[in-house]
Amino acid sequence: MKRQLILEDGNIFVGEGFGADKEMSGEVVFITGMTGYQETLSDPSYCGQIVTMTYPLIGNYGINRDDFESITPAINGFIVKEYEPEPSHWRMEESLDTLFKAKDIPGLAGIDTRKLTRLIREHGTRRGRICSLDVDANAVIEELKQTTFVRDQVHRVSTKEPYHAPGRGNRVVLVDYGMKHNILQELISRQCDVVVVPYNTSSEEILRLNPDGIMLSNGPGNPVDVQGAIETIKALIGKVPIFGICLGHQLIALACGATTSKLQFGHRGSNHPVRELSTGKIAITAQNHGYTVDNDSLKGTGLELTHIAINDGTVEGLKHVEHPVFCVQYHPEASPGPHDANHLFDEFMTLMETEKKVAVKA
Repeated sequence: MKRQLILEDGNIFVGEGFGADKEMSGEVVFITGMTGYQETLSDPSYCGQIVTMTYPLIGNYGINRDDFESITPAINGFIVKEYEPEPSHWRMEESLDTLFKAKDIPGLAGIDTRKLTRLIREHGTRRGRICSLDVDANAVIEELKQTTFVRDQVHRVSTKEPYHAPGRGNRVVLVDYGMKHNILQELISRQCDVVVVPYNTSSEEILRLNPDGIMLSNGPGNPVDVQGAIETIKALIGKVPIFGICLGHQLIALACGATTSKLQFGHRGSNHPVRELSTGKIAITAQNHGYTVDNDSLKGTGLELTHIAINDGTVEGLKHVEHPVFCVQYHPEASPGPHDANHLFDEFMTLMETEKKVAVKA
C-alpha cells in the first residue's frame, strides 16, 4: 500500500504504508535513539507529532506489554526507513503494524529518512501530512501552510482524575503534564506514597494532600500554553521540595520569571551529552523537547544554572538559590536508557528528608 508524506515546504516522500490506513497531519520531528521505539511511540510528549526514527531498522523486536510509557500512544504518525513486519523476540506479543492498526496510527516506511532528517536540521521542524497518493498535493501544501500547531496537548494527555499509588515512604504529589510511566515507577521503587494529579490541579488542592515533595512531570508542547500551571507553581515554591523534569523544568523557570523559546529542531534521542557545572562530569541523557529555557533570562529569577547541553550550550538544569527546588531538561527516568542521571531521584529523596528535619527543628 503506497503512501506519502507531504511537507509544508513542498517536499514529498513516497513509501509503503503500514498501520492504520488513515490520513494524519502533525509536526514532523526526528529522534536519534538506536532502540526503544516502543517507549518513543508511547511517550505523551510526542502528542500531535509525526515521529521520524533515524535508526534505519524499526520493528524488529516487536511490541511487548511492559515497555509502554502510556496506555494510549498520542503520536500522529510514525516514519521509518525499514519496517520489519515479522519481528522476533522472546518478549514480543504483537507487531508494530498490529499495534498501529489497533490504535489508529498511520506508519510510513521505505523513504529516505536521512534526507528528511537533514531537512529538519537545516530548516527546522515542518508541518506534514501522511496521506494516500491520490490527494491533490498542492492543495495539501497550502492547507499545511495555513495550519497552526496544536496548543492543547497537555490537556489531551494528562490524567483526567487523580489516583493513588500507595507506599510507605515520602508522600509525593506527581503533577501529570503528560507523564512517562517510568517516572512513577522510579518513585514507587523508592517506596514513595504517590498521588498523581491532573495538570490543572490548584496549589491549594496539592497542598491539601500534605506532600513531602512535588514532582512536575514531562509533557508535550509549548510551556506557555499550559494555562494556570505557572501561577500554581509560583504558589508552591517555598512550601515543599519540588523536582521538575522536561516540561516541568520549563514551567519552574517560567514561574520564577525566566523565558523559554522554541529550538530549531529540538533535542530528541537517548544520546545527548550534558555537563554538570559543579563537577564537570558528563552524563549521556535521554531527551525529548522542542523548547528550551533562555539562559540570558535567568538573571534575577533566583535560579542558578546547574547543567548545560554539550552539543549546543542550552540550559539543561537549574536549582533555586533560596528554596528546595531543582529541575532538569532531560529525562533521569530514561527508559530504555541511558541511566546516567537516575541518581537525581535519590537526590530528590534526600532533599525531602532534609526539609522534614528542618521543619521539625523549626
